[in-house]
Amino acid sequence: MNTSSLIFTAIIPVFLVIGGGFLARRIGWLTEEADRSLMNLVVNLLYPALIFSYILGNEALRQPENIVLPPLVGFTSIVAGFGVCMLVARKLKIGDRRECRTFAFSTGMYNYGYFPIPIIALLFDRETTGVLLVHNVGVEMAMWALGVGFILSANDPKSLWKRIFSGPVIAILVAVPMNWLGLDERMPNFAFESVNLLGQCAIPLGLILIGATFADLAKLSELVDRIRIPVAACLLRLGIFPVAFLVFAWLLPFSIELKQVMIIQAAMPCAVFPIVLTRHFDGSPDVALKVVLATTAVSFLTIPLWVMLGVQVLNF
Repeated sequence: MNTSSLIFTAIIPVFLVIGGGFLARRIGWLTEEADRSLMNLVVNLLYPALIFSYILGNEALRQPENIVLPPLVGFTSIVAGFGVCMLVARKLKIGDRRECRTFAFSTGMYNYGYFPIPIIALLFDRETTGVLLVHNVGVEMAMWALGVGFILSANDPKSLWKRIFSGPVIAILVAVPMNWLGLDERMPNFAFESVNLLGQCAIPLGLILIGATFADLAKLSELVDRIRIPVAACLLRLGIFPVAFLVFAWLLPFSIELKQVMIIQAAMPCAVFPIVLTRHFDGSPDVALKVVLATTAVSFLTIPLWVMLGVQVLNF
């Protein structure tokens, strides 16, 4: 199978499962009351199990550079994205201060979990997927510490540290030392099988919940109104930022696995979680919805293009 066919094979199931969640909500199979418990299940059990399944026994994560550099790249890329998006929002006069902050936060956050994990797992290998998960620690820190703490006005009663050290982050902080010390070799097979079974549920259920969220919020806004918001978001997230990602991946002496992670992250649309955060913090859910829906829809076409370009440029 050639590269383009493989890429489409990787991304089509992602969008189909999201569509399944959208349909399930619209016809009443998945209720809004179930969302919180299902999301808690994903975040606190299934996703940490997925992390353990990809990190334990991962040879790439026994190399120091794959433990230190990926979180740094994740943190730096998000911080830089926030800064550029804020400047663009103010220059284009996206809206009032609240809307500009929401635009910067939503557009600056790329999808770092439910989209890239299945794509990387199919295109590359479990070593690269493990590096992606470690990379995401830096993304989480930037999102909570800078994105929520400073760009959005926080009103969450939980402390900043409790927000940063979520279930997935704690799982990574436990799994990486276990893998480094080779403790996974002492674990019985049934433990690995149990963890793998739980982890396999995380991505499908997470994508279904994303589709349900789209079904809920799409009816709250006139998506074609104020077209400059989705257009600017698509130009930044799916046009300018991918070029920057690929240039840095080409220039800097990163490991093969980290370069592969950067190829996929370069092509990603905006993260969906900012929609939820703007509803709980002092943001504009309307702006976040426009940004996320537009970049997600357009990314169906742009993901294959950027990934193919990245693979060719970096000779993978």
